[in-house]
Amino acid sequence: MRKRLFEIIEVSKGKDTLSTVYDIGMLCAIIISIVPLAFKTTNTVFQYTDMITTVLFIIDYALRLITADYKLEKKGILSFVKYPFTPWAIIDLISILPGITALNNGFKLFRLFRIFRTFRVFRVFKALRYSKNLVIIINVIKNSKDALLAVVTLAIGYILISALIIFNVESDSFDTFFDAIYWATVSLTTVGYGDIYPVSTAGRIITMLSSILGIAIVALPAGIITAGYMDEISSQKNNTNS
Repeated sequence: MRKRLFEIIEVSKGKDTLSTVYDIGMLCAIIISIVPLAFKTTNTVFQYTDMITTVLFIIDYALRLITADYKLEKKGILSFVKYPFTPWAIIDLISILPGITALNNGFKLFRLFRIFRTFRVFRVFKALRYSKNLVIIINVIKNSKDALLAVVTLAIGYILISALIIFNVESDSFDTFFDAIYWATVSLTTVGYGDIYPVSTAGRIITMLSSILGIAIVALPAGIITAGYMDEISSQKNNTNS
């Protein structure tokens, strides 16, 4: 019974109709629950939808908790203790907390959870679990984490070195080292807001070099993710054909 529940609440593999219906239903609930964030005022409809979606999220959390041993592929009580501290479980819990006040405003204890209402935006991340395309992207990032980590390290080193150089060359234009880091980050992404900029010839030459190198560094993650995405698609097609 619990194993079947686990199969239903997990992302559908395409052949389980009940699991697909569950995924679609939860996606709809998530979308409905975040619609009020686009409005400054609330109304009765929003209050009732908040109550209903909160109940659904609580049920979903409970189902995932009682099938935690299948999710973590471990037997024993340790799985149920460990599951609430997993990333997805934390996102689920944060998604639930903002709606607790909607269930009962009479208890003062529940009123304390009003501070969590701004956490409704985390329900967007909850939706990631039910999107197959986003799951593919997450798998790509996991598989390419070493290459991406190397690019991030290169980018951080580039920003710090550029900031140190420009901070010493253009000391009059940058009041603090943080301003230099901000400038280096903007130059890396080639955004160029123009609020902080060098005025000397040496500073402008450094800025040009920084922007050119920034294009190359920013392009690296796109190439890594694209290659990983193609590999993931090919892998899934091979698994489907086999």
